[in-house]
This record gives sequence, structure tokens and C-alpha cells, in this order.
Amino acid sequence: MPSHRAAKVADRIKVVVAQTLENRIKDPRLGFVTITDVRVTGDLQQASIFYTVLGDDEARANTAKALESAKGLLRTEVGRELGTRIVPTLTFFADALSETARNFEDLLDQVRKHDEEIAHLRDTARPVADADPYRTPRIRESE
Repeated sequence: MPSHRAAKVADRIKVVVAQTLENRIKDPRLGFVTITDVRVTGDLQQASIFYTVLGDDEARANTAKALESAKGLLRTEVGRELGTRIVPTLTFFADALSETARNFEDLLDQVRKHDEEIAHLRDTARPVADADPYRTPRIRESE
């Protein structure tokens, strides 16, 4: 369970990195990046920054290179904004959130197709034997 201070620092790092990427980094390799999460160790010495990139595998690879080369400037900005004695080391991780969501949507589409097939089979189903396969009590003729 991260401390309250670590959570506040992580939130601030998220904002600072996102703003710096938007306003100061002019690397053409940098794609449309969204910072999804930041996690800071309890001693505030390391920050893991999770991001997603809109685009294909090439865009993700180019963005990873751009983030790696901009790490020094980003760390300087984080240090200036935080004002702490120790500036955390920044490590970037591509967040698999978008891929997971895409896979989840594909699975939901498959389930919908199977449901439609089952509904169609149910609507067109006919009994194998008589129309009423259940036993009915015999009526006595003497009554």
C-alpha cells in the first residue's frame, strides 16, 4: 500500500510529465502519448511511468525511443516542479491497456455472434418426436 505522500508525488509527476511532453518536447518520433499511470516507490527514488500511444507498432517503438531520449529533460522538469531533495529516476513502460481492451472487445464480438447463432437455433428448433412428447393421463371411457 503506497503512502499518502508517494501517491501525491505520483499524481504530480503524472501531470508534470504529461504537460512537458505536450508543451516542451518537439521530437518528431513522439506519437500521440497518454500518460495512464505513475507509480513511485516508498522512498520516492524511482518512478514508473505507464503510457499508451495511438498508432501501430512502429509508432509505439518510435515513441519509446523519443521518451528514452527525453528522459533527462523530463526528470529535470519533475525535479523543478516537485522541489524535493531527491528527484526520482524515471522509467517508462508501454501500458498494455489499449491492447487488452481491443482483445476484450474482440472476445465480446465473438460472444455476441455465438449468442445470435444460439437464438436463431432456438427460434427455428422443432421437436424431434411428437409435438407433445410428454405423457398425458388417459381418460377412462367408463366415466
